[in-house]
Formats: sequence, structure tokens, C-alpha cells
Amino acid sequence: MSRNSFRNPILPNGADPWIIKREDGIYYMTVTLGDRIALWHGTTMTELGNSAPKTIWMPEAPGPYSHHLWAPELHCIEGNWYIYYTANDGGGGDETRRVCVLQLIGDDPLNDEWVFKGAVNTEYPGLDGTVLPHRGELYFFYSGYGHFPDYGSAVYAARMANPWTLTGPNVLITAPTEPWEKQGGMAINEGPSFLRRNGRIYLVFSASATWSDDYCLGMAMIPESEDLMDPRAWIKHNGPVFAKNPEARVYAPGHNSFTVSPDGSEDWLVYHAYSYSEAERDRSAGSPRSTRIQKIGWKENGEPDFGVPLATETPQPLPSGE
Repeated sequence: MSRNSFRNPILPNGADPWIIKREDGIYYMTVTLGDRIALWHGTTMTELGNSAPKTIWMPEAPGPYSHHLWAPELHCIEGNWYIYYTANDGGGGDETRRVCVLQLIGDDPLNDEWVFKGAVNTEYPGLDGTVLPHRGELYFFYSGYGHFPDYGSAVYAARMANPWTLTGPNVLITAPTEPWEKQGGMAINEGPSFLRRNGRIYLVFSASATWSDDYCLGMAMIPESEDLMDPRAWIKHNGPVFAKNPEARVYAPGHNSFTVSPDGSEDWLVYHAYSYSEAERDRSAGSPRSTRIQKIGWKENGEPDFGVPLATETPQPLPSGE
């Protein structure tokens, strides 16, 4: 393989990946580990998985938020660092699942102290919380087990009084109403994440059951000038924007985040996927989802172009500046 290219995956076993690049050029990555939260770090995206992960948080058990730690996200908000993650009590199922918040006391996510701020006061139990700063306000988006009539989850939004407290109503933004959002036996919208470009905000979410080959990415768009809390202002894309590619042996691509190349000139999609179909996977053996990255293009109409997920054997050009 050329020194100017790389191949996926960047982490062989890493579900729900989150990568963020801080202003000094350091990348941090975290994935679902279940019983703890750890960070990988480095100056390049493609080599992140080769760094040694450092555990930065492990909850005391037993406790209401000490089990099933899923989908951690690292955010820098108003100069302070926070981690949002999902957890529950280990026995109550979805109805006890909440999004929890850690705050860093200092500026070094690897070595400074993380303090538990509590569970976000969402109206519904849920998971996959993320924060969107917009026009001087903070908005919290999460996947809630709310009043949607079919069993599953939908994406809700609320304003934030501070990075760990919501204020006002939780508004339903997108629900799984179409067949492509109901594959695998569950109707699901989860894992919200955001892109901004050309005066628009793009909400990208995962749809269908995570174990289904048809787990995929959907998208909704809103002009930056509109009220983010107005569900009517969000325009949902017809069909998935990133889906399985059986010819390349890529199945269930989803639960994504976004980051940029080292020089800041390129947008990159970070996601997990399987290399085996649902029929081939042995669930008892815990067939892993692996962390993958892929460059995003932009269409003439200003919308993101995610293309198709590439085979792990396909060389890709290194991110610009790497």
C-alpha cells in the first residue's frame, strides 16, 4: 500500500465511534466499551487506532448509571470539555437508560480529572445525546423512547440551560415512519450528529435496528435562519444517504460522527460497520463492528455527498495534511 493511502478499518473492534480534532491539531477518539470510557489520541486520523487507549472514567458499581456505557462523545463547549454517554442500572432495560455528562476539570482530556455532573433531565428515557451550539444557545439532541406508537426510538431536541441541564419542552424532530427506518424488527432513529455548510444544518442519524444489514444513515436539513425547535422547519431526506454495500461486503454502516482533515480542508465521515451479513454473523461470538472513516463530498446543490461505503480492501487517499 502506498504511503499516501490507507485502508479501513482504523480500529478493528469499535462501535459508535466519535472523533474530534482540537484546535492544536490533536485528534481524540472514543468508542463504546460497555464498562468504561477510554480515549485514543494522536495527530492523524488513520493512525488513531494504533495508539494506546487510556481509560478516563469508570463508574462505581452498583449504581443507576454504572452499566451499559454506550456511545461516548467528547465535546468542547464554551472552552470546557464534556463527555456525553449513555448508561443504565444494568437491569431495568430501556426505561432506565439515560444520557450522562462528565466535565473535565482542566484542559487535558487524558490526564486531568473528570467529574460526574449527573444524568441529563430529558423528558424521555433514551440514549445518544449530543450538543449543537447555535446562535449563542445550546441545543441537546438525543434518541428518546417517547410516545412514538411503534416500539423503538425517535430523535428529540431541547434547549439547554447549561451543558448538563435542559430547559423547556422536548420536541420530536424525526421519527422512524418509513420502511427503510424499520428494518431488523425495530423502528429506530438514533445517533444524531451534525454537519454545517452553505447556511444549512444537516442532522444525520442512524435508522433501523443496529444488528440489521439495513442499518443506515438518514438525514434531515434545516436552514440556519430557522428555529431549530420547529419540527416543521426540518426537511427530511427521502431514503437513506449512506447504506449497505453488499458487493464490497459492508453491512450496517451507521452511528456516525464527523471530523475534519488535519489541514481543515476536508470533511470526514466516521462510522462503524460489519464485514459480514446478518446471516453470516455469529452473535454468540460477538462479531465486532469496526471503526471506519471516509471522505465526504459536496454536491452542486450544497448537500453532502456520502457516496457508498468502501470495501476494507480499497486504498483511500490520506486525509489532506496527513
